[in-house]
Amino acid sequence: MNKIPSIDDIFRAQKSMDSAVVRKTPLLKSNTFSNIAKTNIFLKFELFQKTGSFKVRGAYSKINSLTNDQCKSGVIAASAGNHAQGVAYAASKRNIRCNIVMPKNASPAKVAATRSYGANVILSGDTYEESWKSVASMSREHGYSIIHAFDDPIVIAGQGTIGLELLQDLKDIDRIYLPLGGGGLASGISIAIKTRRPDVKIIGVESKQFPAMKKSLEKGKLCHIDGGFSIADGISVKSPGELTFEICSKYLDDVVTIDDVSIVETMFLLMEREKIVVEPAGAASLAYVLSTDKLKNNQNIISILSGGNIDMYLLGQIVSKGLMQMGRLVKIFIQLPDKPGALKNVVDKIAELSVNIVQVEHDRLSSNVAAGSAGVYLSLELENEKHSKKLLDFLKREQMVFKVVP
Repeated sequence: MNKIPSIDDIFRAQKSMDSAVVRKTPLLKSNTFSNIAKTNIFLKFELFQKTGSFKVRGAYSKINSLTNDQCKSGVIAASAGNHAQGVAYAASKRNIRCNIVMPKNASPAKVAATRSYGANVILSGDTYEESWKSVASMSREHGYSIIHAFDDPIVIAGQGTIGLELLQDLKDIDRIYLPLGGGGLASGISIAIKTRRPDVKIIGVESKQFPAMKKSLEKGKLCHIDGGFSIADGISVKSPGELTFEICSKYLDDVVTIDDVSIVETMFLLMEREKIVVEPAGAASLAYVLSTDKLKNNQNIISILSGGNIDMYLLGQIVSKGLMQMGRLVKIFIQLPDKPGALKNVVDKIAELSVNIVQVEHDRLSSNVAAGSAGVYLSLELENEKHSKKLLDFLKREQMVFKVVP
């Protein structure tokens, strides 16, 4: 079994890293989220890392450890996104042949980004687990060195360099919340922090659909879960690694879960208030911080924003869903008499409430629209949930036939 890396291994990983390849990312206090959480919230911006994710730290650390013969043979990895790009970029800096196996349903944008770093991308399997089987087989056949996404002591040491930066940048730390999938990030940061500051609480945040580490820690053994669907694909892992499970069992203070609705709202707030785009997995830890009531005033809380790689189509949905969840975008269906002036009358009354009409769609032909009537879909922009409630109360008082469209 692989040996648990020490803090000395993490220091060695940090020393081996070229600053032109792996950046020291900023840790900044957010006044916006501090006010919301009523405590001191510091954000670690790993989305500003090369390739847009912390994954390049572990990948570069591992590739730097390879012998000349291993470099000549090339490397291979399985990943649906961030690890793929990290390995491809790190390999390109060493002029090492790189093969990345990705699931067939991987995001086209992430496939394109991985290829842009010079990797040979192979689409195989429908899940990460199936892609991993192909990696193991191809490694045996061609002699490629495997760069595991999380269950490797050198990769873990590379991720642990984040912990060293946190200790350097903030003297007083009470709690660290970080996204938890396979456990590489949690393991590395935990070793770095707990070795020097055992009093600091470290909490892993998993998707409610994929609580693999939480279940494993509760059962005291590695557990495999089927999972469901989550937009946070970066932490949608069905089973943690053997090494990461051992490390997290020793060092993590707690593992909690968060739902997609909270993640969407947090991503939206990060865009609107902090002017940054964070991927779903990258926003998971902050989403939990904003949803919990376990924080105390004047604590120094760090949230790791682990990555910013997101499909542009999904980003558009996040904006729309974020507005709707916060009561700032409402779509309603109103049934009106099909006669001149009926729609104008409704629009004028809605405008008096300072509601902005974003879109209007007429529907006279659907089966749910009575003869002699017209159905109208209105997409409305409002200030907040209170403003939204005021609008709906008004429509009820006016005895309009309407319904809110999900």
